[in-house]
Amino acid sequence: MNSPNPQDAPRGDSAVICSAKGCRTAAVWVLAWNNPKLHTPDRRKTWLACEEHREHLSQFLGVRGFLKDVVTLEEWEASAAGS
Repeated sequence: MNSPNPQDAPRGDSAVICSAKGCRTAAVWVLAWNNPKLHTPDRRKTWLACEEHREHLSQFLGVRGFLKDVVTLEEWEASAAGS
């Protein structure tokens, strides 16, 4: 699975795509996570998800105890812009 950072995604005609393997659908969700064995508690890695893959990717991260937050891409970008 890819782990693109939505803050680095190109704007304009290019859509931000889902991180699920083989999916080329535009992402609408950001799954913020961290692996406590590798990352400091405040570090957040991100996966992007389309509507179809949000639950699957959330479960994948959740069963490992990595999932920290799920927000819309719009909310994530607004939060990043306010930082």
